[in-house]
Formats: sequence, C-alpha cells, structure tokens
Amino acid sequence: MSYGKHVYLGENFYANFNLVLVDDGEIHIGDKVMIGPNVTLCTTGHPVYPLYREMVAHYSLPIHIGNNVWIGAHSVVLPGVTIGDNAVIGAGSIVTRDIPANVVAVGNPCHVLRKITERDKEYYFRDLKVDYSYTLRK
Repeated sequence: MSYGKHVYLGENFYANFNLVLVDDGEIHIGDKVMIGPNVTLCTTGHPVYPLYREMVAHYSLPIHIGNNVWIGAHSVVLPGVTIGDNAVIGAGSIVTRDIPANVVAVGNPCHVLRKITERDKEYYFRDLKVDYSYTLRK
C-alpha cells in the first residue's frame, strides 16, 4: 500500500497473496469481494505528455469495486474504474474502463465477455455441474 489510509473494505473481504494497493486515491471495496493472487489496484497514473512527466506530474482517481465481485489472478485495475456488483474479472485482465454489474469481463483491455445467467447456477466451470449434495442451499 502507498498510504494504507485510503482503502475502505466491506465485510467478508478476501484477498490472496501479493495484493498491491496503490492508494494515493481512494479504493472502495464492497462486501464479499474475492481477489486472486498478484492483483494490483492502482489509483495513480502519469500524464502521457513528456514535459508533464519531467515535472513528475501525476493524477489519482478513485477505484470502486461493488459487492460479490471476484477479480482473478494477475489482474490490474487502473485509476478511475468502477466494477459493478457480482462481476467476475478474468485472470490476467487489465481493467481500463468501468465494468457493469452481473457480467464476466476478460482481457487486455478488459471487456465484457458475457452476462452472468441462470446457467451459471447449474454449471460452476465450463461443463462441470454443481453437485447439490455438497451444498447447504440449492
């Protein structure tokens, strides 16, 4: 963490190892958020124009992550991004723009791959079905 005082965590937050929080600006993380290993949330960037970088200019924009979001391993979330409730960010994604709620988004730059649907309730990964005998609720 840069400062450690601009990060706001919701309840039941989970982060795997090597989470990097560049909190020059505020980072708001909702309830029941899961973050995979080696993820970076970076609120700060530098201007493209060389003269401004010579002046060590930078900017900081807040990051907002909704409730029940899962961010996959080795992903990077850049300044000013909002990720909506229930979204899944695929491993290795570079999130440069806002991601809406209830979608799976992947890639570099990160883009919406598909909506989360009722099929996801029945299949937990590709064609692997949920075995309800192991769950507490159906």
